[in-house]
Amino acid sequence: MTTIIDIPVRPLVEYVYRSGSIESGFRVAQTMQEGTRIHKQVQEGYGEEGEKEVHLRIEIPLRDLLFRIEGRCDGLWTDEAGLLTVDEIKSTSITAEDIGDGREVHWAQAQMYGHILAEQRELEQVRIQLTYVHKSSGKETKLERIRTRQELQRFAMDTLEQYAPYAEMLAEHRRRRNASIEGLPFPFAGYRSGQRQFAGAVYKTIGEQVNLFAEAPTGTGKTISTLFPAIKSIGNERAERLMYITAKTVTRANAEDALQRMQQNGLHLHGVTITAKDKVCFCTAEGGSGREDCAYTNGYYDRINEAILDMLTHETLMNRDVIERYAQKHTVCPFELSLDASYASDAVICDYNYVFDPRVSLKRMTDDQRKSTVLLVDEAHNLVDRGRNMFSAQLNKAAFLDLKRDYQHRSEPLSKIAGAINAYFIRLRKQIGEEQMISRSEAPEDIFKLLEEFTIRAETTLLEQGDSGETEQLLETYFAVQAFLRIGRLYDMESHITYVEQDGSEVILRMFCIDPSLQLRQTAKGYRSVIHFSATLSPIRYYRDMLGAAEDDYNISIPSPFSKEQLEVRIVPLSTRYRDRERTRQELAELLAQLVNERQGNYLAFFPSYQYMRDVLEAFEALEPDTDILVQQSSMAEEERDRFLEAFQPHNERTLTGFAVMGGIFSEGVDLAGDRLTGVIIVGVGLPQIGPERELIREHFSRGGHSGYNYAYVYPGMNKVLQAGGRLIRTEQDHGLLMLVDDRFLQNPYAQLLPPEWKD
Repeated sequence: MTTIIDIPVRPLVEYVYRSGSIESGFRVAQTMQEGTRIHKQVQEGYGEEGEKEVHLRIEIPLRDLLFRIEGRCDGLWTDEAGLLTVDEIKSTSITAEDIGDGREVHWAQAQMYGHILAEQRELEQVRIQLTYVHKSSGKETKLERIRTRQELQRFAMDTLEQYAPYAEMLAEHRRRRNASIEGLPFPFAGYRSGQRQFAGAVYKTIGEQVNLFAEAPTGTGKTISTLFPAIKSIGNERAERLMYITAKTVTRANAEDALQRMQQNGLHLHGVTITAKDKVCFCTAEGGSGREDCAYTNGYYDRINEAILDMLTHETLMNRDVIERYAQKHTVCPFELSLDASYASDAVICDYNYVFDPRVSLKRMTDDQRKSTVLLVDEAHNLVDRGRNMFSAQLNKAAFLDLKRDYQHRSEPLSKIAGAINAYFIRLRKQIGEEQMISRSEAPEDIFKLLEEFTIRAETTLLEQGDSGETEQLLETYFAVQAFLRIGRLYDMESHITYVEQDGSEVILRMFCIDPSLQLRQTAKGYRSVIHFSATLSPIRYYRDMLGAAEDDYNISIPSPFSKEQLEVRIVPLSTRYRDRERTRQELAELLAQLVNERQGNYLAFFPSYQYMRDVLEAFEALEPDTDILVQQSSMAEEERDRFLEAFQPHNERTLTGFAVMGGIFSEGVDLAGDRLTGVIIVGVGLPQIGPERELIREHFSRGGHSGYNYAYVYPGMNKVLQAGGRLIRTEQDHGLLMLVDDRFLQNPYAQLLPPEWKD
């Protein structure tokens, strides 16, 4: 039986011919930014007879494999002697002397295009040309080789022979995967209330290639209700892969556990978890000073193919521990290993960033791969503010003033351009005058040319001086400028606003994404289906608006599987408005003290801010309540978070009261089932603090005919309330007290937003 392997030219030749070390990140970022402009610059010289961006495709059989290879050639033309030239254009930061004979992987890409053309047009010879363009000077370096049709045939077959073991491993895995999915049972004894309906909606949505917005309360089993039908869709070839994306590490662990459970029931599937670079990289963890002297990145591409083949042959579920073990075995960077493994895996568990953030998304994923991928967006309510952050960018004046001074004698061109940008900020400060902030709907295009010049000068300096501690500030500013230019290209006047803010001598220029729906919708269009799910997607119209729903996308709301009798709800009409907090602080402290003294157990009290929490805590401790106290800090290491949660044990000898903030690390994704949590106290309605950006959001949606105040404040605030309250009842056996402290819980719109099981 012939196995079909669909593969683009570039990943094929990169697998076989890529070699050497991982390059510094700034080179990659610059290449992506400059690529389109440089291609156009070279292609304009082809003349009328030249062909640009030519799509090529060929089928090549090899043993039991049929390779269907396709790609896009940068340029073609035929000279007076009738010889066809295939041109591959590459932007570069290095000099012509350093380019030498060119990189083997670049020659391989051009030669594969040459092979396809020689076969299709029956050519006896083809000229292969590499055109390197220096990004700062624009100088072109052309290298060429003439290859016969037979030479190109041998090259193509040799390339496929080297790729074949990897392709055969993936093909065999795919057969085992689909067979295992066909007989895979639901991994629990039965479905919970509403769970079958939820899973069915996910399966139907994937089949129809639309999107779903699902509100499924705590206890529904959201993780398995989305993963199981998505995996069944892969087995039925409705999809080829899935990405389970989350906002928090703890929910990633839930997805890993669900895959592990299905594996125990016979599932054979490659799943990889991508852990943040700063947590997993060996470069810094083992005392190294970065990639320049890191044994795991130096020569990475000489070892990665063997590492990937080894890991995918012997492992299925590849979490952090598994990836680190193979990274040590093959001396490769664990973070980069997880990224490379993700392109070959059936399931990827990762942060939102790897899909939506234009700075760090998985850019080597092809359009065809996206079209066959299902996105499972866990805790989708978080994607609203995360989307705003991902599609916003800012620059600060101080960074450029510092660089102007620091490089005055080390790099005059860099100092000069930094000084020009600093002067631009001074002009902005004069425009602000006595105001604290000014805004406009247009992008700040008058600074883009300066910033593009800055990236060129900065890159030249970084190449000369290396990625060292002395260039840390330059590198940081370089990345900030790259991000600013990238968002500038995405800027849309319907969803962005530019504002300038003054803070003493500092001037901040920010492109702020008020409404992320356009960018989120455009990203989602590339995928087969996107399943947004959360315990708190209410009101659904708001989340459909903010997450970019199309008219034909589905909604589903699953009722709570728990009975009202499990939850005792008390509403205490005590004002926690900012203006009343000092007046009601003592009364609130006495209320909390009375509760924990009367009923032994474990309590979590959630506050709208750290300062308010500390103020009430001070009054609470003065009453000397009979309880142990834990307090959330503004920054806690992973070990500190674990100790905080581990203290909530079911049979503590003394009452335990935890003080935490709404929207923080303990108010979402935390599972304290059974007697580990007796009661939750929610202080206030969670409204975000009034500030310039929130006011811009309010004004924007008010102009659009919505309730701007609700969009900017009420809905995000009440989401925090609902998430915090969801920590209490986690299983059918749980019982507990939920105390809502604020008179606004008895008023609309706040009362309307409370879930049915919280209302009497």
